[in-house]
Amino acid sequence: MDDSDSPPVVQGAASLIPVDLFVSKKHPGVPPGDLGFADSSGEILFRVTRVPVSGAWKIAAPCKKLLLDSSGSPLISLHRLDKRSWKGFEGGEDAVKDMIFRVKRTVSTLCRTELEVFLTGQNSGDQSKPDFKVKGCCFQRSCTIYSGDSIVAQTSLMYKLHQIHARRNKFRLTIFPGSIDHALVVALVVVFLS
Repeated sequence: MDDSDSPPVVQGAASLIPVDLFVSKKHPGVPPGDLGFADSSGEILFRVTRVPVSGAWKIAAPCKKLLLDSSGSPLISLHRLDKRSWKGFEGGEDAVKDMIFRVKRTVSTLCRTELEVFLTGQNSGDQSKPDFKVKGCCFQRSCTIYSGDSIVAQTSLMYKLHQIHARRNKFRLTIFPGSIDHALVVALVVVFLS
């Protein structure tokens, strides 16, 4: 039996398995103050760093964060416009033509936070209806990202046996199979926690 007769189960099975990323500021190799997203073997796949803002952007965007890949290249630039809205740009750029998404916080209480995410550009559909919704509790580090009625990803604290309270400094992000970019999911989790 040659390679063309073998079933493509191995490649297809890998895409049907949820991906777990472990989120912490204390991963080995992550600079102090940065947030790291590692796979199960401990390899850093994504890193989030805060960028000091100066000049005209300082008034309009009190916070800017960069989502970097494992090699340190910028994937998404996140800008907080105010307490209720964010914008995400492709790479490290801030040009309107490079905007990927905008986020609006619709509910913000101690125990409940909800975000609506609107994709921009060629990926966008009806701009009155959000493409994704993020619901959860920031204090518990738990949220669920929805696309319509389906779950795209979830975060949760990591409990150990005989542990009454889980520590909040490390938690798990589970990304379910689908066609959504993992960098976009990580960016939405960062916005949710900010």
